[in-house]
Amino acid sequence: MKLLRLTAAVATALLTVTGATTAAATHKPKPKPTIVLVHGAFADGGSWSEVTKKLQRDGYTVVSPAVPLRSVATDTEYLNGVLAGIPGPKVLVGHSYGGAVITELAGAAEVKSLVYVAAFIPQAGETIGALNAQYPGSEIGPDTTNVISYPGGADLVMKPDAFRWVFAADLPSRQAAVLASSQRPVSASVFTEEIKASAPAGLPKYAVIPGKDRAIPPAGERFMAERAHATIVDAPGASHLVMLSEPSLVTRTIEQAAR
Repeated sequence: MKLLRLTAAVATALLTVTGATTAAATHKPKPKPTIVLVHGAFADGGSWSEVTKKLQRDGYTVVSPAVPLRSVATDTEYLNGVLAGIPGPKVLVGHSYGGAVITELAGAAEVKSLVYVAAFIPQAGETIGALNAQYPGSEIGPDTTNVISYPGGADLVMKPDAFRWVFAADLPSRQAAVLASSQRPVSASVFTEEIKASAPAGLPKYAVIPGKDRAIPPAGERFMAERAHATIVDAPGASHLVMLSEPSLVTRTIEQAAR
């Protein structure tokens, strides 16, 4: 009799443990999405350095690929290859010109949401040059850029003495000088190239709009964000490089999109 009671007790304990294990497996938290940070023109992945640190500290896997900056189509094809090697859900974050690229990447597999940081949010058939001229305030032009000509094309690079004023007025002058010296030229053709696809309407979108942006007019950024039905996050005193001057704000926005 005692043996039967003991066996029954063991069986009950095993069922309890099994049930608890099954419940734990059922309620196992989903893995966090990978955050893909796409830099803009006149920049490289280092522009995301402060945001990357914060995201990694919070347990996110971060990928900040080097964008070729050759054309929207070429850059999109290249980054499609990058995304294909990243398993699971992804949040795409684009700065400036990078916004045009993540817009065309939005249809890739397992893209969870889009975050535009001082960025273009174009629609199919538009050009970022026309969008940037739609509202006054952009300081990108012949007075602030140099042309690098080569067989078959031309690149643009920001003049060193104009870089801080246009991109980084709220950053220390020494930091802005380092960024200016390491900037990556962009093909001039990206400003007149038509965007092939709009981002899916049902995909969640977020837009960080810096109020002191002199690269893309804040009014233009707001127009594009409202048109896309994006959740808008204002950074009234920030420059175009808001992810370096206000990384906590940008990180919070990205993590909100990731949830």
